[in-house]
Amino acid sequence: MDKQKIAVALVGFGYWGPNLARNFHQLQDAELAYVVDADQRALEKARHLYSCQTAESMEPVLADPAIDAIAIATPARSHYTLAKAALLAGKHVFVEKPLTMDLAEGQELVTLADRLGLTLMVGHVFEYNPAVRYIKESINRGDLGDIYYIYSRRVNLGRVQSDVNALWSIAPHDISIALYLLAQMPEAVRCQGASCLNGRVEDVVFLTLHFPNNVLCHVHASWLDPSKTREMTVVGSKRMIVYDDVSTEGKVRVYDKGAFRKGDVTYGDFQYKLHSGDILIPRIDMREPLQEECAHFISCVRSGQKPLTDGESGLRVLQVLAAGQRSLDEDGSKVALPAMAARAS
Repeated sequence: MDKQKIAVALVGFGYWGPNLARNFHQLQDAELAYVVDADQRALEKARHLYSCQTAESMEPVLADPAIDAIAIATPARSHYTLAKAALLAGKHVFVEKPLTMDLAEGQELVTLADRLGLTLMVGHVFEYNPAVRYIKESINRGDLGDIYYIYSRRVNLGRVQSDVNALWSIAPHDISIALYLLAQMPEAVRCQGASCLNGRVEDVVFLTLHFPNNVLCHVHASWLDPSKTREMTVVGSKRMIVYDDVSTEGKVRVYDKGAFRKGDVTYGDFQYKLHSGDILIPRIDMREPLQEECAHFISCVRSGQKPLTDGESGLRVLQVLAAGQRSLDEDGSKVALPAMAARAS
């Protein structure tokens, strides 16, 4: 594609849509040509900020040959219908997480995009975060040694939802980070939660992913917590890393601490070595992850390259979510995942 600018239409200008609009508008290689929303006040705001065309439905966008790509930032239950319509109209698609609410529907979108030769990308924005990428590079270099376990807390008091639970609303971020860091799929999951407010959807969930080689990842997600916390800890045999996304000074701290087994069995007992050294706060160029993500989407549309968070990536996260929901429905039973290709390391 040799167009000077990729024309993007944004569907959904509510909670997250304005952030996408701002970033697509600021990209030199993109043009925010359309904003679609049912709320007239939202459309007035979009016209005022970006001087773009607006519509209350997606039909004008689908019929406009000048529109190259559609970004979808609507409630999760509408993702499948909107993304399918966009692909069938010949548009490249960026869809916020989760890809869909149903694994079969997600697979259908991936197959459709592949058949039509169109880009399908999922908004797993933390995979474009420089702090997360620093951790990924540290793991790949072997700086942390063997990974023992990962745990995260993504909690806050606010943005209570009634259409989806905390598993589907909040946990996809940490699931995508874990799959990205470990470059493999879990073998099984467990999930428990509680519906504290309306009795219909779980406001808090505790999700555990069981990876090969006895590696665990535990995710605590809630919108019913006293303070905003976005923290992940990666524990290895040589070093440990704490990633605090809300920290204003150094989002990553590397602890030169570890414990590992050494030598052979002596007198029936294994021998262990503990070490504790310095704490390093690395200098990381913290570019806005969403800007990196939007720029990557435009680049993929232009070049035809495979996105980092492509449809297959979205399917992997969706598979974990589906298994987690089944476990949640079964009061925390351990649910095995069928074999699925791991992502490239």
